[in-house]
Amino acid sequence: MTVVDAPDVGSAAVRRAEVEDLLYYEAKLLDEWRLDEWAALFTDDAEYIIPTNDLPDADPGRDLVLVNDNKFRLLARVERLKSRKAHREYPHAATRHQVTNVRIEAQEADDIAVSAYFTVWRFRNGRDDHYVGRYDYRLRRVGDALLIQYKRAVMDMTVLRPAGAVSIIL
Repeated sequence: MTVVDAPDVGSAAVRRAEVEDLLYYEAKLLDEWRLDEWAALFTDDAEYIIPTNDLPDADPGRDLVLVNDNKFRLLARVERLKSRKAHREYPHAATRHQVTNVRIEAQEADDIAVSAYFTVWRFRNGRDDHYVGRYDYRLRRVGDALLIQYKRAVMDMTVLRPAGAVSIIL
């Protein structure tokens, strides 16, 4: 892949505004608990990973991670979160996903590497928790749409207290 630094990278290249629109739309879907629509933003070979706080560069093939979902497990997570079986999220929490510092890191053909920073606020039962960190994405152009092939949410917090757990989708 090639690094994209120039403001004008050619007519075939994806524009940062298009990438930002996708990431902001993803945040909106999560905040509105439109989880089926959120899952539809992912390719069939998707990966969604959240490493542990003490090993941000963890390889899910050999290291323990908090979340290691393929598309099948991602869809199962969505179904569970929408049901009463998700005790920590039933009734579901109010969330606000904030996405900033979106950068196109590299692009090759229809595959785009993107990084961004996030803060996610979770409000439930008179309590507010927050998660702060960096997203790493690989996006893929499929027809006219940009879809998420890979999403990694690396938390900057050294411990999960005060949040205690990751029961929402970052």
